[in-house]
Amino acid sequence: MKTKENEAKTYLGVPLYRPRVAFFEFSSCEGCQLQILNNEATLLDFLSLVEVVNFREAMTEKSNDYEIAFVEGSITRSDEVKRLKQIRKNAKILVALGSCACFGGVNQLKNRFKNLDWVKKRVYGKHPIESDMVRAVEDVVPVDLRIYGCPIKKEEVEKIVLHVALGKSINIPKYPVCMECKANENICLFDLGEPCLGPITRAGCDSWCPNERAGCWGCRGPAEDANVKQMKKIMKEKGFSEQTIMERLDCFGGFQKIK
Repeated sequence: MKTKENEAKTYLGVPLYRPRVAFFEFSSCEGCQLQILNNEATLLDFLSLVEVVNFREAMTEKSNDYEIAFVEGSITRSDEVKRLKQIRKNAKILVALGSCACFGGVNQLKNRFKNLDWVKKRVYGKHPIESDMVRAVEDVVPVDLRIYGCPIKKEEVEKIVLHVALGKSINIPKYPVCMECKANENICLFDLGEPCLGPITRAGCDSWCPNERAGCWGCRGPAEDANVKQMKKIMKEKGFSEQTIMERLDCFGGFQKIK
C-alpha cells in the first residue's frame, strides 16, 4: 500500500534518487555545516533529497555506508590524513565543502611562518599539540566536487544536491562576483573607499558581502582568467596599500597559486 511515507519523491514527475550522504569536519569552525542546518524554511525539503547517515552536528546515529561525503575543514595533523583517506575510500563522491576544504581557508595563514615550533609556542605556550602545515583536502586525496565560500551558501548546496539527485550536470560560475554585484544594482565598493576582490573572485554567492556594502575578501577563490596583476594595479591606483591588498589575497588561500 502506497502511503505518504513511502511514496517516491519526484521532481517534475521524475523520481528522485536519494543518495546516502555524510558530513565530516576537520580543522575548521564548522560554520559550513551549520549553514546546512540554519535555514529552517527549506531544511525539510533539502533533507527529502538525501538520506543523511552521518552528521555529527545534527544527529547521534552514525554509519559508514554512504555514497557522498561532504568534507569541511583543512588538514593539519597526521590523524586527520588517516581519517580523510578512510572517508575517501568509503565514498563514491567526495565534496570539498567551503574555503578551508578547498584552499586551506583562514587556517593556511599560519603557513607563512616557516618555523611551526615557534608558532605553536606562541599560541599554545607549554601545552604540547600536534599541528602541521595546513593543506587543502585535494592535497591529500582526490576531490570530485568543490563547493566554495566561507561560509558556503546553503542555496547553492541545495541546488547542487538536487542536480546530483536528478543526474544533471553541475556548473559552478566561472565569471567574477562583479557580474552579480552589478545585477544586484550595488554601488561599486571602490567608489565608497572599500577594498574589494570582486573583479577577480569566482561568483556564485550572489555578491553576498557587497550587498551589505562590505568588500569581497575572495573566499570563493579566483574566477576564470583572473588578472591578479591588474587587480593589484587598480587597487593601488585607488589608494590601497600593498599590505591591504596582500591581506585580502592571502586571507582564504584561494589566490596562493596565481598571485
